[in-house]
Amino acid sequence: MFDRIREAWDRSRAARRAEGETGGEQRSHNLFEAAAAYVSACADDDQERMDEAAGWVSPEALSFGVNELACRAVIALARERDEPPRSVARELLGLPTA
Repeated sequence: MFDRIREAWDRSRAARRAEGETGGEQRSHNLFEAAAAYVSACADDDQERMDEAAGWVSPEALSFGVNELACRAVIALARERDEPPRSVARELLGLPTA
């Protein structure tokens, strides 16, 4: 997964350089916006949106944001299901309950 993020980052850097040369305006995004956009694009299997979101922040920041989003999602699902977060996480990944 980190290799995909780094590859997307490299592609987006090249695109940003080209955009900067043409005078395009860039909007600053925070790591949580990038993570939300990246994960939703992954869920939709939209490589173009994944590349775009990966270019908004550094690969390390994107990784942190994706991790934070995963933690919050598991906690929300655990509360909704009234189950421990560990059980929910293992179920989401298709692992046997421990």
